[in-house]
Amino acid sequence: MREIAYRDGICEVIDEAMANDPNVMIMGEDVAFIGGNFKCTVGLYEKYGDMRVKDTPISEQGFLGMGIGMAMTGLRPIVELMFSDFLLVAGDQAFNQASKITYMSGGQVSVPMVIRGPIGAGRSSAAQHSQSMQAIAAHFPGMKVVVPSNAQEVMGLLKTAIADNNPVLFLEHKMEYSKKFMVDDVVEPIPFGQARIAREGKDITVVATSALVMRAEEAAEELAKKHGIDVEVIDLRTVVPLDRETIINSVKKTGRLIVADDSYEFCGVAGEIGMNVLDDVFYYLDAPIARVATPNIVLPFSPALEFPIIPSKKKIFDKVLEVMGQ
Repeated sequence: MREIAYRDGICEVIDEAMANDPNVMIMGEDVAFIGGNFKCTVGLYEKYGDMRVKDTPISEQGFLGMGIGMAMTGLRPIVELMFSDFLLVAGDQAFNQASKITYMSGGQVSVPMVIRGPIGAGRSSAAQHSQSMQAIAAHFPGMKVVVPSNAQEVMGLLKTAIADNNPVLFLEHKMEYSKKFMVDDVVEPIPFGQARIAREGKDITVVATSALVMRAEEAAEELAKKHGIDVEVIDLRTVVPLDRETIINSVKKTGRLIVADDSYEFCGVAGEIGMNVLDDVFYYLDAPIARVATPNIVLPFSPALEFPIIPSKKKIFDKVLEVMGQ
């Protein structure tokens, strides 16, 4: 095992992929000279040069479209969005083009492209730089949607994303970039559609995404010590494809389900997962399915207003007590 920062794990995987495959390249705003807005590509420009590490104009629609064209002609581009919110600027390219081309061509054309971008609030980045795009992206068929948690997960899942022959939206939580985690000396690729049981438990299931996996684990430890509640925590890993089987088997064991995700509560990932598994777990439930998500309000700039509304360890802790009837 070794210690590595979340952002450095991302850079290491991209570096390894570029070294092994000359068709892999990365582009986006400030990915070259300054190593990315969140420093996930530091050193790659010096190593691979301007043709493979490309700073782009401030035009997400333009450079995402360029990435699609590259992918269709045999390259394997990694396109970085400075913030996942900017995916909306290039929504047509992502959801009308990249995600549909393979189907519309009858399988004759593939789009092996990774779109990376940070999600989540907590940095006082305000309304247009703090959102989480996984629910919007998951709505459109043809795009795989990945929400890694810790450094081990972000590295293993990114290896799989780069090797995939389909478009992958890879969403990294901005509050995790500078945190350090223990990872395997050699991190193996992690298959899509296979959730991870991060903590085993028997009283209640918490399905979490991205940074909320760690918050759920922290809440679970505190709940065990203070209230004797044994929480099972599931790291979803991918919203699309969704591992229904792991969730269903866990809820059949515990009888209770909470889903925690950073996207907005209304029409969000948390509500969709609850409904997705409801038919299979209904007669096993001892309480209604609950969720922890971002309320449907514009995310404020002020930390005093921002932190009380975003999903957190305390919100998961309190929701578990509520569902357990305490």
